[in-house]
Order: sequence, then C-alpha cells, then structure tokens
Amino acid sequence: MAKITYIEHNGTVHEIDVKPGMTVMEGARDNGVPGIDADCGGACACSTCHVYVAPEWVDRLPAKDPMEEDMLDFAWQPDPERSRLTCQIKVTPELDGLVVKLPERQI
Repeated sequence: MAKITYIEHNGTVHEIDVKPGMTVMEGARDNGVPGIDADCGGACACSTCHVYVAPEWVDRLPAKDPMEEDMLDFAWQPDPERSRLTCQIKVTPELDGLVVKLPERQI
C-alpha cells in the first residue's frame, strides 16, 4: 500500500492507504474524499479530479501526457507546474507519502 495524503481546500486532511495499480483518483473516490468528483470515471475526459501536487512531488511523478495537458485547460485555476488529474496518476510503492491538495472547486 502507498499512503496518499489528500488535503481539502478547507485544510481537512485525509491519509489513505491506496493499493498499487489503482489511481490516486480511485483512492479518493473509494474512500469518500470530498472534492474529487471524477465525473468521467477516470477516462481523462473531464477535469473534475484536478489537484495540486505538493511541490516536493512534482518532479517525482510521471510526466503529463498530451491528453492530460489538454484536460487541465478546463480545470479550476490550474497551476502549470503543480496541477494534475488524479485519474492519470497510477499508484506505485514509490508514491508512498504523496501529498495532493484539492482546489476550491471542480469544474
């Protein structure tokens, strides 16, 4: 398991053990983390699982592919460096300790 920390916009912290092979979005959805809507179910066809990755993790994640880059254009206040779609981050043991902050809202 990898411990992923989800921080809501209001500061509420959710530390969740997520099974490798799942996505960061699935970990949030399956554990009732508010603020990850995941309207498309993880198909990278919306931006409702948008988060801001903690600065120390940005360079440790796989690069964004073009489809994710395109969908982030529709996210609420995207940050060019830190914004990611959680449906596109596959959990591995190396992601143990990952911290993501949820935006004020999803659109």
